[in-house]
Formats: sequence, C-alpha cells, structure tokens
Amino acid sequence: MQRHMPIGYRLVDGKIVIDSGKAEVVQKIFRDYLNGASLIAIAKELTTAGFPNANNKPSWNHGSVGRILENTKYLGDSMYPQIIDKGTFELVQQQRKSKNKKLARTPEINTRKNQSIFTSKLKCGECGEIYRKYIEHAGRPSEKSNWKCKRYVYQNRVHCRNLFLTGKDIENVFIPATNKVLSRMWMLDKEKKRKPTKMTVEIKNIEERIKELEDEKRFSSKELAELIFKRAKAYYSISTIDDYDYKTKKMKEELLDKEPLTEFDEELFLNIVKEITIYKDGKIQVEYINGIIVEEEHGIRKGE
Repeated sequence: MQRHMPIGYRLVDGKIVIDSGKAEVVQKIFRDYLNGASLIAIAKELTTAGFPNANNKPSWNHGSVGRILENTKYLGDSMYPQIIDKGTFELVQQQRKSKNKKLARTPEINTRKNQSIFTSKLKCGECGEIYRKYIEHAGRPSEKSNWKCKRYVYQNRVHCRNLFLTGKDIENVFIPATNKVLSRMWMLDKEKKRKPTKMTVEIKNIEERIKELEDEKRFSSKELAELIFKRAKAYYSISTIDDYDYKTKKMKEELLDKEPLTEFDEELFLNIVKEITIYKDGKIQVEYINGIIVEEEHGIRKGE
C-alpha cells in the first residue's frame, strides 16, 4: 500500500500517469525558483493559494518545496513519466548549490551523480526520523561520511543514539536481503490480504446526517450538498492507493533472470527498494516497493 506519491502523478488502472493540473504547479515551482523566488516565498504562495501538499494539506514550508526541487522522479524513470526536463532540473540543482555555498551549507542533493541514492530511503526505527548524510573533514584527505539519524544531534544535544552507517554498510545490507527475495520468488506470488477502509467517527456522523436529510427528502438543501462534499473529502483523507499488484509485477520484471548479487546494483536498488529501517540493536529491515520486508543483522556502531 502506498499512501502518497509525488505531487503531479496519479494512479490509473494500475499505472502511474501525469496529473496535468498538479504537474503544472510542479513545473511552476521549478520556474519560479530559477527566476529568483526563494523557497519560503514559493511556500507562502502555495499555502495562500490553498494548493495541497504531499499530505493533502494546504500548508507548505521551505522544506516541502525543497523536496520537490530535488526529487529525481520528475526526470522520469521506468515507473514515473517525465514532468521536468533534465536541463531545467540541473539548472535548479546548480542554483541551489550556489545559494547553499554562500550560506556555508553542504547539502547532499538526491541525484545519482553524487551517489546520494539513499536519501529519503533510510528511516530511524527508534524515533521515526529520516537518516541524513553527514560529512566530516570535508575537502581534506581525512574526509569521511556517515549516515546518521536526523535527530542524532538536535539543538546542540544528542537526542538519538541509533547506528551510524556508511554507504558501504547499506550496500552490504541490500545485497543479502535481495538475494533472499531472489531465492524465494514464490513470495511475490502470495496474494495480499486487502484491508477494508475503516469508517472514522467523523464519516459515521456525516453518513448518519446525510441519511436523515434524505429520509426527510431534503435533496436540494444546501446542508446536504455540503455534507456530500465533506464526506468525499473525509474518505479521501483516509484512502490509500492499492498498487500492490502493479508493484509486485514491477519487482518481478526487475528480478527476472537475475543471478544472486555479488556486488551492489544501484539501478536495482532505486527501482525496488521503498525504505530501509534501522534499529540500534543492529536489526535492519529492507522494505521493497510492494511491501515485502526482509530483515538483516548489522554490526553495531552506535552514535556516541
């Protein structure tokens, strides 16, 4: 089950297609940024216009705008149609890099070129935050990088002491986990149990009131029209995109005729891994795009 997909796309008959109205907003965000608008200014404009964010709420900040500007899915891949051309995307990354340099920041943009393919894929199993890449001694011979929980240091204090991982550590988790899937391809043929959508108290109350109005034959009342709209909005807020069959088919296509992995396959990782959750006891769970989870153990190297 997937709750959200990048703004600008929707699922039709098991296939991801462009949502033209929202895609135009994504393109406008890229244009406005290139024309000099700040992330905060763009966020304010989107909020004022009431345009829904990835959580379907009309509330934006510089972070949510930034995530759109660095999302490589807009370039198009085997699953997502292209919304942003490569030239525009690269110009935006250059402009962001230039601005960050002036502000003495060293962010890791989610592009294949600098191998930050793990961005947004790693999650802390202890506090729920994402993992970020931290670089020590940047530009020096002693430079090294680790992936750490975002809350490892927060407001100058250590808050989360989960594991530190290098890029190689993550690769060495993906390889055996994926080999387990390759050796048990029958797992992909297991039928997934569909959970019915649960009715919330809000929806229940709306449904009861709608029935009352219909029983009273007040079909043209303003209240009924408002309640029907409110009901649709409430159902949408708890809805999920059931793309299990599509994602399972995608995984089968990616793994077809694959030999057991002996080295890290970047393309395969990008195409089949949804999320990796890390726990401080060394347990690491690899969740694939169709929801299958494989657990691995890792040598412990906690935050100090």
